[in-house]
Amino acid sequence: MCRNIRVLHNFDPPTTDEEVREAALQFVRKVSGSTRPSRANAEAFDEAIDEIAAATRRLLDGLTTSAPPKSREAEALKGRARHEARMQREVRLRTAPA
Repeated sequence: MCRNIRVLHNFDPPTTDEEVREAALQFVRKVSGSTRPSRANAEAFDEAIDEIAAATRRLLDGLTTSAPPKSREAEALKGRARHEARMQREVRLRTAPA
């Protein structure tokens, strides 16, 4: 999965529409291979973001869980720890004798 797209389900406070739109934007950027579309493609790009954001909101609103809500701060700490571990593995791989 794209590392820039975050889990949005089951947070306290609930996921905002802005967070949903940011995830949709990241998805469209990844799929299209473009961070900024040309003028000729801007309408299609924006339309895709709107449709994906709407579908994501419907999905999140329809999901149920018995798990307690997650903390954004705790999830951010876990993400940083995963990033650090990944960087350490990459350094070890680059410096390992061939």
